[in-house]
Amino acid sequence: MNDENTVAHKLMIALRQLHRAQWQRSSEGNKPSEMTLMLSIGRHMKFKKEGPKVSEISRYLGLTPPTVTQLINSLEAKSMVERQADPTDRRVVRVLLTEQGKAVTRRAMVHRDASLQKLVEYLGEEESNQLADLLLKVHQFAQENPPPDLDRLQMNGDEKLD
Repeated sequence: MNDENTVAHKLMIALRQLHRAQWQRSSEGNKPSEMTLMLSIGRHMKFKKEGPKVSEISRYLGLTPPTVTQLINSLEAKSMVERQADPTDRRVVRVLLTEQGKAVTRRAMVHRDASLQKLVEYLGEEESNQLADLLLKVHQFAQENPPPDLDRLQMNGDEKLD
């Protein structure tokens, strides 16, 4: 194995371990995806009084509208969010955090901020800045190099010939 493959393998192991670390564990009975949705709604409501539309949440989180709707249904059943008709256009439905949803979201944000502060203390300011810069660079790379269309790949890994 040459040095380049060794570095790539080390990166793969590090990314896999980071993913397994479960930074976004279940919070108060809510799945990580539900917490991400509630944090997104909370962030939106911080700047605008009305809640976001499903299409806005979908675009912001990069999820399909049906996936967002499923998450909303689940959170609505837990009394974390509610749907509300837009006062200016009755056809538009907005999603808002309930008081319970706001409380859970606030606690999640406090926990997230404390965890990040501990990480900064652990790494130090210089390495924390380096990590942030590298992660932003990794994100840019991922945006510029999307994964292959898996529908076009056969199960054995050979590409289909069209």
